Formats: sequence, structure tokens, C-alpha cells
Amino acid sequence: MRPSSRALSSRAPVIDILHGSFYRHHPTTTSSPAIFENLNFRLPSTTNPPEHWYVVGPSLSRKTSFLQILGGAHLCLPPTARSYPYLSSDAVPHKLRVPSRAIRYVGFNNDSLTSGGGVTTSAYLSARYESKREITDFSLRNFLLGNTHLNSLDRNREDEPNPALLDRVVTDLRLAQLLDLPVAFLSNGQGRRARIARALLTAPEVLLLDEPFMGLDPPTVAGLSPLLHALASKASPRLVLSARPQDPIPDWITHLVYLGGDCKVTASGTKEDVLEHLRKYIRGVWSGHTVADETLSIRSLLHLGKTLTAKGIEGQTLMGDEVAGKEGEAKDAKPNVARTQRNIGEALVEMEGCQVQYRGQIALGNWKEQVNGKEREGLTWTVRKGERWGVFGPNGSGKTTLVSIISSDHPQTYSMPIKLFGRSRLPQPGSGITPLTFWDIQARIGHSSPEIHQHMPRSLTVRQVVENAWAETFRSKAKLDAHATARVEACLRWFEAELNPAHTTPTTTSPPFAQDESQSLQWAAHYQFGELSFSAQRVALFLRAIIKSPSIVVLDEACSGMDDGVRNRCLLFLEAGQTKQYVKQPDGRDAIAESEASKTGNVKMAGLSDDQALICISHLREEIPDCVREWISLPEANTGMPARFGVAEAPLASDEKSWRAIWGMDKA
Repeated sequence: MRPSSRALSSRAPVIDILHGSFYRHHPTTTSSPAIFENLNFRLPSTTNPPEHWYVVGPSLSRKTSFLQILGGAHLCLPPTARSYPYLSSDAVPHKLRVPSRAIRYVGFNNDSLTSGGGVTTSAYLSARYESKREITDFSLRNFLLGNTHLNSLDRNREDEPNPALLDRVVTDLRLAQLLDLPVAFLSNGQGRRARIARALLTAPEVLLLDEPFMGLDPPTVAGLSPLLHALASKASPRLVLSARPQDPIPDWITHLVYLGGDCKVTASGTKEDVLEHLRKYIRGVWSGHTVADETLSIRSLLHLGKTLTAKGIEGQTLMGDEVAGKEGEAKDAKPNVARTQRNIGEALVEMEGCQVQYRGQIALGNWKEQVNGKEREGLTWTVRKGERWGVFGPNGSGKTTLVSIISSDHPQTYSMPIKLFGRSRLPQPGSGITPLTFWDIQARIGHSSPEIHQHMPRSLTVRQVVENAWAETFRSKAKLDAHATARVEACLRWFEAELNPAHTTPTTTSPPFAQDESQSLQWAAHYQFGELSFSAQRVALFLRAIIKSPSIVVLDEACSGMDDGVRNRCLLFLEAGQTKQYVKQPDGRDAIAESEASKTGNVKMAGLSDDQALICISHLREEIPDCVREWISLPEANTGMPARFGVAEAPLASDEKSWRAIWGMDKA
């Protein structure tokens, strides 16, 4: 009996790539470099058991480009090497028979939800917190329904989602309470859920999620993973996820693709086979039987392998107990900054019962707490010189709003009981003290956040972004003296490997500083911010936040999206400046040593001083500087529970007890 066409189509792969090379531009005699060469990948339409793919690799491995290739982007040679057999079958609705509709890519690269995928164009951060300003400030409901066109004739009725599907997606992603809010008001984590929801409502055959868990708090990550598993299990839609090596692997993932630093597929296959292949490579390097591959970082691989379950992150990293001794050696080499004696000075921020309200609804400070024996409404918090604070809480709890109050980007700052640098924002009659201006505050605060990332003009050069710390707005000219210029150039040279897209490892015949210094930084004036990778953009914004040695350094998910090696370099630079650096050991691991700049007395950038305060926001322990001691944990919005405060006994990256206490899991 001859099988039916539907039965044959059910066995056809959705995506089939066989020995394909992919380019951004057509290769010419001058040769446009290939993004991926001789690539092979197949995503079946049905399997038993089902296949769930996870693409893992460091930031320069082009994970995003890999996913875009699966979706039909970039030039394929030969053209027949990439095909979509299942999409031409009777099993697929007519409107989904082209890859651009059947395969949806969802990225989280800080493009604004309000700008149609473009960069936010407002010149100041306060705009986010003002009441509806423009006709393009669509509500979340309209965003999900696709009602974001000013011309109603542009709407395609075929794209309107099924009402039942809308209800299910909104409920599963916990967006029901946010439907009437303008999307500009959503937090970073809420915006991520909104993007995923909008893609799901198009009912695609394949959904490509580029690092979907980045920037989400642990409870949301633990809740989102089972939802994605349920969708993938029904093949409605089929999912392909990407992640960094340090990100946990959902327990339902069956297959892995590991991309190396040379933009090639290092390993691909079942999860167990790929992990075992990488273990053998690490053991071979450690034993000396295998030569370390510069494009396959041992440092990145050592963080791979933890499992994400409905209960949270569990299990061990790739090498488990084998790496315990080597990690111990690295920790011994790292100074225990958390236990170093510190000099705590005068108050820089004083909040005495602060609340943020929108139309009578309290978004931050909706609680009562005992302060000096008296009951007080709202948030009471003091930040002093020398203190290193971590700010934690679920997505939407008000962490970014709290930072906006300190930086005075939030308009309600003017009406709150708050003092900055010992002075009020409002005039105090008879005191003889002039109130602080917005520019006074901005000049003394260094700030890196997803919101800054959204607003930073992509047309600025790398050097202009770092110099922007001395500018009054994102596009105004920076005012630098010789000291500031020396700092900028020192930072650009220190992080050239991370910031220069054309950087190559120096050879013995071409030492890194052999060329004239004035020419060695030409790349920083050539490459634009928008040309950098996501990780490199975050490094540039991190440097912008700390380079002036401001009174208050605010790092709001500043390291989110960085590879672990880049992140560790940034955090070491934050604490030690140019005095310390990582050096590679023969076994592939990194150790901290005194830098050449310190030995020669040529340090232009020092680490945090006792005259500065640090405020750090993150959902990952690894992204929190070791110097952070004090912490505040904000409650979930509208629960009425007060904020909790504490002090960590050790660096949070290794202090499991304090970390569990921060998230309220110590009583579980």
C-alpha cells in the first residue's frame, strides 16, 4: 500500500541544511568572509521521542547568526544546500508555507518594544516614566494583538490571534495584570515575556529564541522553562533555543549544538554525546595529551552543564568534582575583597519612606516597616561611601525604578523624601543651601543598564561611547581634559580584545604595543557602537559607567549578555582597575596576577575607592562583584511585604547561604 502524501510530509524535516556556506554579502574576488562554512543541520518535523535543540556558544560564536540562518536569513551557497521540505506539504497551512512566516526569531538585544525593533529615540531616560506622551505608546494588549499601526489599513486580518490562544499565552506568561500598561512601562523581564508571547500568538511552526532566560529572575526562569517544554512537546511550535556556556540547560533539552569561538560547529548531536565529547577535550588538555584550541575556551566549558528544572538550577557543571581542586586554586589566588576592612563614610543616598505611584496604584514602596521604633510607609534606605550594595527582587518589583529615583531620571523624585549627597532636590527656605540640579546629580553617578543600552545612539563610535561619560546627553559633545583623555585611551587599550571587532591575537613578531600609540586606537574612532557584538556593547557601556570614578556606580544588569571570561575581566577591573589582570595557565585556566601597568607605575585607572558607593542589580550570582556585601531584596509588586535587608558573609558567587536568603529560599 502506498503511503499518503500527508504521511510522507510528516517525516520531512522542517529545516534541512546540508554542506551550506552562508554569507552576509555575496562573496567576490576580494572575498566576503563566510559566517558559517560547510554547515549541516536538520530539524525534523516529527520524531519519537521528540528532539529539542539548544545552541550554546560564547558571544563571538555568532549564535544569533546561526538562528537567523535557520530562519532563512543570509546568502546560502549553493542555494540548494538549505531547504524547508515540510513547509511545502499539505500538513502546513497555506499562510505558513514560507520560512519568513513559519519560522519566527525572537531576540532580546535591547531594542525597544515601542520603536518597531529600532533604537529608542528619546534623548533622556525620564521619558519612560512620564504619562502617555505619543500616539505610538501602545498598550501591551495592542502590542500582542498587532495593533501597532497608525494606519488601520495596514493591519492584516489573517494575523489576528485566536482569542483562546491569546488567553492561554497571557496566562501562562503571567501578563494578564499588565495588558493595559504602555509597553514603555514594562520592566526588562516583562518585556522579554511580551516578545515571546507576541511570537507565540502568530502560531509559527518553529520558534527561535535567542537567549530567552537572560535577564530574568530565578523564579521566572524556573516557571518559563516548563511552559516552553509544554509547547515543544506538542511541536506547537517546535523550539530552538540559544544560550551562553554558563547558562543552565533545561532538563527537557535532548540535543545540543556547541559553537566555538571561530564560528564553527564544534560538536552537534544528543546532549549526552556532546557533553561527553567536551569532557574528553578538557581532560586531554589537562593531561597534556591534547593541545588547547584557542577557539575552544576551557574557561567557558568549565561553566557548562548545570541543569534547569522547575525547582531551579540544579546539578553540577561539566567536570563536576574533577574541577573542584582547580577552582579552589583559582579562588585562593583571588583576593577575598568581601572580608577586607572597609572605611564607611557619609551618606550619599537617604530615602525616608519613598513611594512611586501611577494613577493611585503604588508600584514601589507599597508596604509599612518599623524604622527606629516607628512605623513608616514606603522604602527607607541609606547608601554610604564605601558600601557595596546588591539590589535584588523578581522582575517588575521596582529595581530599575529604584535606580531611576537615585539618578533623578524619574520625575517623581522631586516630590519624594530623599536626599542625594546630603542635599534635597527641592529648595529649603531659610537654609541657604541651593537645591541639586539634574546635571549636578548626573555628573556624580555612573550608570549602565538595559535602558541606557536602548538609548545609546548606534551611530556613535566606540571611543565616543566611552567618552560620553563626560557629556550631558547621549549626543552632546564630551568635555575632556588631558587626565580624562588618558583614562579613555587606557580603557580602550585594556579592553581592545573585547571592543575591537578586527582584533587578532598578537604574534611574537608583532607585540601589542609595538606600534605607535596614536595609531593603535584608530579602530575605536572607526567602528560604530551598532557594529559591535552585544557583549562588546555591554563592555563599552560598563566602561562609560565607571571611567569617571563617580561617587555612585550603578550597574543594572551591566554584565548580562557577556561571556564569563569577559564578565570576569570587567568585574576584576571594577575592583582593581589596571593593577590586576588574568593570565592563562598551561592547563587552560586563568589566574590573577599583578599587571605590567602596576609594575611600571603606569596605572591610569584604579579600582573602586572608599569614597565611592556601588549599587549592583543582577539575577545571577556570577554577575555580582565579589566586593558586594550589603543587599536589599524588593518584594513582588503589590504583595504588601516589606523590603528585606542583609549582609553577605562572603562573595555571593560562592555564598550559597546568603544567596538563598536573598531570594527567600532559606526557609524552604
